[in-house]
Amino acid sequence: MRRTLALTTAAAVLAGLGATAYATTPAADRTKPASRPLAGLRILLSNDDSMRAAKASNSDGLGLYELRRAMCAAGADVVVMAPWQVQSGKGTAVTNGGVLTAQRRTALPAGYENDCAGAPSGGAVFGVCLGEGGCAPDSPSATPADTVKLALRGGLTAKVGWRGAPDLVLTGINSGPNIAASVNDSGTVGAAVAAIDQDVPAIAFSSSGDESQLYFPRENYRAHAEFGARFVAGLKERGLLTSAFALKVDYPDVSAGQRAEAPVWTRVGDGAVVYHAYEQRGSGDTFDITLGLCEGDEGEGECVENRADADSTWLLGEGHVTVAPITWDRTYGTPVDARRELKAVQRYVEREAPRP
Repeated sequence: MRRTLALTTAAAVLAGLGATAYATTPAADRTKPASRPLAGLRILLSNDDSMRAAKASNSDGLGLYELRRAMCAAGADVVVMAPWQVQSGKGTAVTNGGVLTAQRRTALPAGYENDCAGAPSGGAVFGVCLGEGGCAPDSPSATPADTVKLALRGGLTAKVGWRGAPDLVLTGINSGPNIAASVNDSGTVGAAVAAIDQDVPAIAFSSSGDESQLYFPRENYRAHAEFGARFVAGLKERGLLTSAFALKVDYPDVSAGQRAEAPVWTRVGDGAVVYHAYEQRGSGDTFDITLGLCEGDEGEGECVENRADADSTWLLGEGHVTVAPITWDRTYGTPVDARRELKAVQRYVEREAPRP
């Protein structure tokens, strides 16, 4: 069954409304790792949801702060350069001219202010907008790929004094999964692709919302971030942080107390879960952009999933954490490069990766 929603409803699904109420996490309640497995690792963090974290739906960057929290707790030195505004659906788009401003955020969301206080860079957070003279609330935004390219091509050196590339780029945690056909539109994935295009290892993280897919619970972000820190530590320990391909890691909904199942090595599905649809107004030249949702058993069209190892099937149908390799190379039929690394990462996911 297909369901098409008006643009206003689609925007609510993808972006949410309102202002977020944050609960400060007492320092005594924070989980302290027995060791700091990511000590010495420099991580650039970006996303496509912005660095605002201000909506009640938790759809505009709360996952970024949970990921920052977990990586700093594991010992990493983290710097954030993220879009100034929500940029969902921008894929690998870049801005071809003009001026970018990377403005540091000094007042962080309540409960996240001191997460990286002991890191060399202090967990600095920058929002990147278009234009000069500072970023205002309504300033247009850089794209996700813009932020990564800016960071790697001089931004990190200028703003925090890093010399050379970071050891790793992490993108997300996205509000909602990036699976099946939506992967091609994903700014979260696009930012990770921009990193490996510059020969820097990258991982894109995305978390499911609750049953409504209108609200993105903190519980999902936190579970994913803490799993992500252990996942990255395992890759680092085994020497498997590679720029030959990026990894896409999606996390199921656990907000009602259900448990995420073990990580599964998947392919990107060839069907759709969510897609853009266009409805003509009368017989004129105007078309409304709407959000199409594939629901239930689909018998035809783009909603059909033909791959038994599809990320969408294992994530939504079985509740597993899904991991898929992503590459920048769009040449059809290209032989697989870095086959040894690919097999080693697959083996890690299937046999050795941490369990949620």
